Amino acid sequence: MESEAPVYLDYNATTPVHPQVRDAMLPWLGEHWGNPSSAHAYGRRAAEAIARARAQVATLIGARPEQLVFTGGGTEADNLALRGPTPARRRIVVSAVEHPAIDLPARALEAEGWTRAELPVDAQGRVDLSRAAEILAEPAGLLSVILAQNETGVIQPVAELSALARDAAADVLVHTDAAQAVGKVPVDVTTLGVDLLTIVSHKLYGPNGIGVLYVRDGLELRPLTLGGGQERGRRPGTEPVALIVGLGAACALAHDDLEREAARVSALRSRLWEQLREGIPGLQWTGHGAPMLPNTLHVRVPGREGSALLAASPQIAASTGSACHTDDGTPSGVLGAMGLSADDARGALRLTLGRRTTEAGVDRAAAALLAASRA
Repeated sequence: MESEAPVYLDYNATTPVHPQVRDAMLPWLGEHWGNPSSAHAYGRRAAEAIARARAQVATLIGARPEQLVFTGGGTEADNLALRGPTPARRRIVVSAVEHPAIDLPARALEAEGWTRAELPVDAQGRVDLSRAAEILAEPAGLLSVILAQNETGVIQPVAELSALARDAAADVLVHTDAAQAVGKVPVDVTTLGVDLLTIVSHKLYGPNGIGVLYVRDGLELRPLTLGGGQERGRRPGTEPVALIVGLGAACALAHDDLEREAARVSALRSRLWEQLREGIPGLQWTGHGAPMLPNTLHVRVPGREGSALLAASPQIAASTGSACHTDDGTPSGVLGAMGLSADDARGALRLTLGRRTTEAGVDRAAAALLAASRA
């Protein structure tokens, strides 16, 4: 029975395609087809659909349609942002809590002779601005800082970091991976002060396999691949019309009810937290008190293994986030960067809510986790 399906609390991993998005895509999987580069009626129709979708995405982030490059997803967009430009100097600065799609390309640049610097975070998992000011006082060529951390949900001070970097070097290029933020909180490229920004479709109820890189006017990018010259030569290859249409529809949906949906999931998150806090002594909310995504609840259960709790709670579908993976017993990744102990990290649970989350689902999930914690 449907009621017996696990309660889905892994929306930061991926979201289900929304029915409105699916309906927008279906004609492009059947009755409509055509190569957008073709001059005939079928091609023109496809090109018009892409143009509409591009405008829908641009509206959501305060950009213009021509500033967007469609990619095969967030990882490609991040790699294009870091490897596509030719900055004024070969020094890249990233935060200590980046997604691997930023961390690994940054380390690859370091291996190629770049200087790489890392911005530390405080105990809440937010970049420490005073320490960042010292690091960014040395002119950088490229700064990339995640907008909303995918595990903790903590929103990073991208606008402030951009200003610090530009104080030292007006020609610095600033990128933010906004995969988790777009569709959950207001995002505006001008307010953030960024030159490049990544969007991921499947994080906001669009289809998988499509992403976007915002590129400010006048910034030249070397394509990662060579081919037919689509996307103004920045990302060649025949555009996947159905996926692009779906992403556009997802962005339009987010634009229409962003504040209302954020308030709804925030209230549900508070309901979940209160039940868990009352039933699990010593439970900690990671990053609590910092600016945060409205849907994300990262908690640490003292004295327990997060993975074991989830295994004992088949009624829910969630993840553990970062935990202890290194040989010396220290926590890796985000929790390690926050200075948490290995014992604290082991009890990590990432519970992320979304459009299908209900009060009944929250109550069922809380009951399952409480029962597992007492076993």
